[in-house]
Amino acid sequence: MAKLSLFERRRRRVRSTLRAHSGDKPRLSVHRSGRHIYAQVIDDAAGRTLAAASSLDKDGRGKSGATADAAADVGKRVAAAAAKAGVTRVVFDRGGFLFHGRVKALADAARAGGLEF
Repeated sequence: MAKLSLFERRRRRVRSTLRAHSGDKPRLSVHRSGRHIYAQVIDDAAGRTLAAASSLDKDGRGKSGATADAAADVGKRVAAAAAKAGVTRVVFDRGGFLFHGRVKALADAARAGGLEF
């Protein structure tokens, strides 16, 4: 078996914990790149994306996606899209990313936007 990177180890650990504790709630998945941030609300049972937002969307353009302000904006927009889809409770999947900076800003804004996790 190949040695896993620290990121991949964190990602697998987070995902396995989510599976054990999620019940029937959808998953708010976050991906962070060097330039942008993406968020999706995913129903794993049905294999469908219920809501999504990113710093690449037309609403989010004009400012860099590599800032905490842009991440907070994405969090607000994904919370609004999830509410429109009828989702209020989710589990937060940070992937292998540490919970600080842009990931934390997105999570705080999603909570302020009405998502519970």
